[in-house]
Amino acid sequence: MRTHQLTPSALFLAGLAWVQANPLAPLVYIVLYALRPLTLFSSVILTLAGGFLFGPVWGILYTVIGANLSATIAFFVGRYFGQGFLDDETASGRMQRYARRMRENGFETVLIMRFIFLPYDLVNYLSGFLRVGYGAFLLATVIGSIPGTVAFVLMGASLSTTEMVNMVQTGKLPTLDWRLLIVSAIMFVVSIALSQYLKRRESAATAVASW
Repeated sequence: MRTHQLTPSALFLAGLAWVQANPLAPLVYIVLYALRPLTLFSSVILTLAGGFLFGPVWGILYTVIGANLSATIAFFVGRYFGQGFLDDETASGRMQRYARRMRENGFETVLIMRFIFLPYDLVNYLSGFLRVGYGAFLLATVIGSIPGTVAFVLMGASLSTTEMVNMVQTGKLPTLDWRLLIVSAIMFVVSIALSQYLKRRESAATAVASW
């Protein structure tokens, strides 16, 4: 292929033709999404592509799987590089105090960071680096990422081939529907209320067990 043909739109259309003809396309998409934090490629564009390529139902399923594998990889990369950095639990530095609070309230902290749309990879690396519990991190990531995932997959599923090619060429993303933002806000409030309820139950159970 001549070099002048290697444009983003040409590559995208070639990839689209391959996906439509290849039964392994969902697996390739999930693997690419899982490895995305190592390349720093935009998660938003990949999520839009998931909806565009696979439709709303399968697009959401494949993206949720890929996104959580991606978050897990970034989390453990962050944990590896954070080993020994915050081991001193008696330290009084600002970072140590913040890290302790984040570990004690890992679920709520990660959930809030997801819902206020902080950079996805930053939250993953930071959570691992500060040694948030993996279970709390993963649960908060699954819940907190659903509104954005659904919104962008549905948006991708509604795009025409021309619109998708233009987005790839310009890097300009479509505008989110206000109704999807309302759904996101409702899920945020419900998730926080649920986390507080579970935390009170856990505290009550601990108090009873201590008698």
